[in-house]
Amino acid sequence: MALILIVDDAAFSRRMIRKALKDENCEIIEASNGKECLDMVAEHSPDCIFLDLLMPELDGFGVLEKLKEQESKIPVIVLSADIQESSRQQCVDLGAFNMLKKPPKAPEIQEALRQALKK
Repeated sequence: MALILIVDDAAFSRRMIRKALKDENCEIIEASNGKECLDMVAEHSPDCIFLDLLMPELDGFGVLEKLKEQESKIPVIVLSADIQESSRQQCVDLGAFNMLKKPPKAPEIQEALRQALKK
């Protein structure tokens, strides 16, 4: 069973992602900011991370930078309403596996997870 970390400061967004993943045979843990995310990664070593970009304490770009510094191999799927090419490119340069536009539809979330876990 895959362990999935959902990181978003909005409880509603975390709930939507969790609901989309309910049939994917995975265990889900959550964090509400980037600092909590890094703590959860260190403690639980998830198989995949769904990561919001705009959060307090440490944003998604900061999380991606830290994970890259740590040479993390955990696939990160970025979720953001910011669909500018510069933001997408920055996420890719920092090692993001995929990027979904918020709010993502359940099939998009499920397919992104399946691809990430195959990696």
